[in-house]
Amino acid sequence: MEEWLRKTFRIIEWLPKYDSQKFGGDLTAGLTTGVMFIPQGMAYAVIAGVPPIYGLYAGVIPLLIYPLLGTSKNLSIGPVAIDMLIVAAGVSLLAEPNTDRYITLTILLTMMAGGLQLLMGSMRLGSVLNIFSRPVIAGFTLAAPLIIAFSQVNNLFGIELSQTQYIFVIIEELISSFDQIHWQTFLWGLIAIAIMALIRYVKPVFPISVVILSVSILLSWMVGAGQIGIQLVGDIPTGLPALSLPEINFNNMRELLPTALTLALVQFMSVASLGQTFAKRHNYIIDANHELVALGASNFFGSLFKSIPVSGSFSRSAASEQANVQTPLANIITSVVIIATLLFLTPIFYFLPMPILAAIIIVSALNLIDIGEFKFLYRTKRSEGLIAIFTALCTLLIGIQEGILLGVVASMIHMLYKYSRPNVAELGIIPGTRLFKNLERNPEAEPIDGLMILRVDASFSFFNADFFRDYIIQKSRERNQSTHYVVIDGSTINTLDTTAIDKIKSMVGTLKNWDIELYIAGLKGPIRDVIDKSGLRKFMGKDHFYRDPHEAVSHILELIDEEDESTRLADYKDIIG
Repeated sequence: MEEWLRKTFRIIEWLPKYDSQKFGGDLTAGLTTGVMFIPQGMAYAVIAGVPPIYGLYAGVIPLLIYPLLGTSKNLSIGPVAIDMLIVAAGVSLLAEPNTDRYITLTILLTMMAGGLQLLMGSMRLGSVLNIFSRPVIAGFTLAAPLIIAFSQVNNLFGIELSQTQYIFVIIEELISSFDQIHWQTFLWGLIAIAIMALIRYVKPVFPISVVILSVSILLSWMVGAGQIGIQLVGDIPTGLPALSLPEINFNNMRELLPTALTLALVQFMSVASLGQTFAKRHNYIIDANHELVALGASNFFGSLFKSIPVSGSFSRSAASEQANVQTPLANIITSVVIIATLLFLTPIFYFLPMPILAAIIIVSALNLIDIGEFKFLYRTKRSEGLIAIFTALCTLLIGIQEGILLGVVASMIHMLYKYSRPNVAELGIIPGTRLFKNLERNPEAEPIDGLMILRVDASFSFFNADFFRDYIIQKSRERNQSTHYVVIDGSTINTLDTTAIDKIKSMVGTLKNWDIELYIAGLKGPIRDVIDKSGLRKFMGKDHFYRDPHEAVSHILELIDEEDESTRLADYKDIIG
């Protein structure tokens, strides 16, 4: 029992070593992220389609749960803009935003995503759930900020627009409703965007969004912004969220399942990548499976107290790092700030203008766009850059979940194509050594007359077996007059399945018809076991398998010398020294 508690509740590992010096760092970090959390949490709740107060509810229980289970010292937990976009895309298909039914479904979605994360973490699937490749994430995180920014056009311009994830629909409606724009609302939002854009280059010590929020509330109260037609946040309930079980409806759960699964996976990828980044920077290790459990528990138990989905926030985690965070306890301090806000400060937010919230969301979203990532992918590997562009376009034009799914499918098809047509290198001997290297990449390597030595740079399985067989046969056919022996360097083959065994047998028969013998060298132990159990060794002959290409070449040259009374083996020994 004690061992289970220690492995489950990671706080047991670091709490006994906690001291006043660490508390000082955590206090500064917790207060900093707490102040940042207030405007961000409220703004991100608006993206999700629920009242702003639910963004603050997400800062209570989840931030108290994560430090008990989490393994990252730096991660700051809370609502994240991209997650909220996924929520809005899924739940808006079932209910109208800001309605009671919509809020109920959002809380249920939070519980479902948390439950899926707990299940995956308990099954230790953290290491095998990386189906979102870097190009897919890059493509999604280019399209998502644009969708988020356009989702706030109605609040920025003070007009009624459709709640949709499709940018072109919003642009079309904005153009047709141009005469309805409330210019005072737009002016407030535009000034806020301009200030935040300019201040970004100054790098202030205090979060600019908090300053904008505070000043706008004061100005709104002083000039009576609501009386001149500017929409205000309005009444926000005071007090902590009460314990309540989300309404369980299996039909709703079935309809929300695709969104819950997408959200669970995207959140895990965010937490895992952020956690790994900070862990590498500060020289400690995180447990991906336990991060799944910690995130799942935060969402699941948070949903019991009206929390919307939470995951790792890059901006708040970065701010926490700069404030010298020491342990996950900083999240608890952040939660205390949110609790104090809910108990005493919510009446102040009555005068918060909606265009100011829209401005904070737009600037925060556009700051997520990383064009440099696209340039890196395209420059490093063009195919991955194209996958990122494809994912971004699908997300913008077809839909968020559809875009992610199509990006994953494109990434998998690319991977399967790559593994179905892997690199096969023709090798030559490096003079003075027993090493065989790729002739194309090593000009000093020398081919051996009468022999073709090939290295298979992949596992040999059902989806590339035909390619290997056809490649070797084609190469042999091209050199049929001069080549009578083919040696496969199998040192890079990690797996071998029964389909590949059949293809090898077929290849052996075809090559024998052309008076060409096939030899295999350098196989690893597990592959040799498959060779023996399948009967391939007996089929080809034991003298056709060798420990390395050198042994195979030496044996073949010895056979040639016996047949032709030549000195090929002696010449080869002179080359290798």
